[in-house]
Amino acid sequence: MPLTGLHLLLTYQCTLECDHCFVWSSPEARGTMSLAGVRAILHQAEEFGGIEWIFFEGGEPFLFYPLLRKSVHLASRQGFKVGIVSNGYWATGVREAKEGLRPFRGEVDDLSISSDLYHGGAEDDHLAENASAAAGAFGIPCSILAVAQPEDAEAAKRVGQLPPGVSAVMYRGRAAKKLVSRARRRPWTEMTRCPYENLRDPERVHIDPEGCVDLCQGISLGNVFERPLPEIVRAYDPDAHPIAGPLLSGGPAALVRRYGVPHRRTYADACHLCDETRRALRRRFPSILRPDQMYGVG
Repeated sequence: MPLTGLHLLLTYQCTLECDHCFVWSSPEARGTMSLAGVRAILHQAEEFGGIEWIFFEGGEPFLFYPLLRKSVHLASRQGFKVGIVSNGYWATGVREAKEGLRPFRGEVDDLSISSDLYHGGAEDDHLAENASAAAGAFGIPCSILAVAQPEDAEAAKRVGQLPPGVSAVMYRGRAAKKLVSRARRRPWTEMTRCPYENLRDPERVHIDPEGCVDLCQGISLGNVFERPLPEIVRAYDPDAHPIAGPLLSGGPAALVRRYGVPHRRTYADACHLCDETRRALRRRFPSILRPDQMYGVG
């Protein structure tokens, strides 16, 4: 597994409860990584070798600002490139945004700000603009992440593409419950590959506050607080894996067929079919299809 990046979900808690959220974040969500946990993961990343990037995200990592500051400092000091993903709620003005970003000057190599209609109305666009301006003042590369509304994405397909910097909804996590009614459905038999994740040779994995190493949100390879990352990676056999194996052989449709999972005739996309199929298989594979938070449970 040619891992070059670890994405640490510092917390599941967020200021918002977006309909397209992969990890079901909300103001009520529980689960925050400890500083000791961050230290342990960074140590394992060093032992693994080849890890270049450490991203801190959530949820909303700025909610636990002291933890974020110390974690970024540790990762940078250990020689990793550092990224942060945030919704920019703290950038109420350029001056305020500068105060928030000042401690990260010289330590953050990428700041990604989520900004679209799932994060509030168009009147909240100034948050991303303020964060971008502040980042520029400190030489921190900054980009805006945006996800199109389902109807806009369908319209874009007809004209060829979405606007630059905008991606379509992936119907997994909360989107598989909240947004599918607004999507155009396709026959389940067409879902013959995973269009978003490199399941055979992933270059990055997500690690949640509990230590779960996620190949994709809700497909756990193990727990770094129970077993070191290098061991987890060495043990991963893509084709023999109960979930990744079928997905590699024929996408979510193959996963349905492998285990005879009841299904509907049509789905919004491959993520939608995969999400529902994995939900049906959780009791059969409890050590893999976890944690509960990734399935909106708890």
